[in-house]
Amino acid sequence: MTATSTLGPTMSEHLAWADWDAIGTRIRLVVTEASQLDRARAILTDDLAALDAACSRFRADSELMALDASAGQPTTVSPLLAEAVSAALRGAMLTGGLVDPTVGRAMETIGYDRDFDSVPAHGAALRITVSHVPQWRQIRLDESAHLLTVPAGVRLDLGATAKAWAADRSAQRIGRELGCGVLVSLGGDIAVAGQVPTGGWSIRVQDITGDPSSPAQGPSGVIAIRAGGLATSSTSARRWQRGGDLMHHILDPRTGRPADSDWRTVSVAAGSALDANIASTASIIRGRSAVGWLAKLGLPARLVAVDGSVTTLAGWPEVSP
Repeated sequence: MTATSTLGPTMSEHLAWADWDAIGTRIRLVVTEASQLDRARAILTDDLAALDAACSRFRADSELMALDASAGQPTTVSPLLAEAVSAALRGAMLTGGLVDPTVGRAMETIGYDRDFDSVPAHGAALRITVSHVPQWRQIRLDESAHLLTVPAGVRLDLGATAKAWAADRSAQRIGRELGCGVLVSLGGDIAVAGQVPTGGWSIRVQDITGDPSSPAQGPSGVIAIRAGGLATSSTSARRWQRGGDLMHHILDPRTGRPADSDWRTVSVAAGSALDANIASTASIIRGRSAVGWLAKLGLPARLVAVDGSVTTLAGWPEVSP
């Protein structure tokens, strides 16, 4: 993910922010009242710890991994995991299964079986002989009773939606409890809530991941949003090699392999970070047809092709001065 919040000279006088690493990604928290920063960070830290304990595919003791023991049977889960699975199923439903939460074992097969920082950059060639068989329609979730049934043999991977959903959830909670404006960025999945700074929330969208306080590398632009969320999906981040094949973390469930996309980066603005992320991820997988799909949905978007050419859609915000 390569959208990062920035603080322009007219904004930084009124905002306070903190950056740190958690859940395998970079966290940025910005609030409109400096006196609330410590409390906001404590709330977000607690939320992220709960998210990791419930939804991590890389922790043997997570609630998600414990589902293996009850595969095929209705299982009582925490409200947090039930909501996260509901968000993932929303992604599958809205994209016809292109954003598929049942790709856990396929992700392990291509080598993404641990926190990304621990994934070897190079490895032996892979022999993938069986394509992923989507089974998201077979998942049964009674969200009111917190009952979840996962088909036998399926391992869920909530990575495509969980961070964006968590950004929405934490931003809303912080804004509600502290009464200030807030921006939460979890690895570039950005949600805003509460009071809006003058001129909106300033966000730098770029094609190469970097420190938002440093000059951008590669094509970039600074935009402003006032509500909802922004997400960027990229095949240029989280990459590794197996044999002569270059792998990345956006898997095409139709093939069981990393998406072979026309786009290296897609950024989308929507009513929530979750919906923005669902659209940006599906657009990478869709390839060229994403342009018409996003235009039909009316979602502002910026798509960067493999050759670096940029396409913008549906009133993508003008670049800020």
